[in-house]
Amino acid sequence: MRGELLEAERVHSIVGGFFPVYNYYGYGLSERVYSGALEHELRDCGHEVVRELVVEVDYKGRYVAGQRLDMVVDGRVVVENKATEKLSPADRMQLVSYLRATSFVVGLLLHFGPAPRFERFIDHPKKRRG
Repeated sequence: MRGELLEAERVHSIVGGFFPVYNYYGYGLSERVYSGALEHELRDCGHEVVRELVVEVDYKGRYVAGQRLDMVVDGRVVVENKATEKLSPADRMQLVSYLRATSFVVGLLLHFGPAPRFERFIDHPKKRRG
């Protein structure tokens, strides 16, 4: 339907798990710590979470490389966690490239920086490759 956000409820729930983790630890820990805590928070909310998922990237049906995604929630949303002071354009492009190279459509960039921040990305409509 027009005007509806893709994966709106799922994204809302993931972001809802992000803030308690940030509020618990604050800024300054490693991405790995935040990712582990977020995994527990999301599982407690009933989500299926896969961390450090390696996905195959193909070119015209032939394998070219593997990419490691920080986290995939419910097999639908790619989550990229960052624990840096500032987000760079490269951080955003990293998530966009994951969406372009895979069948995933929705991605979230969660920034565990000096102030908590999240950005939602969509690769839609998905380009059909032949």
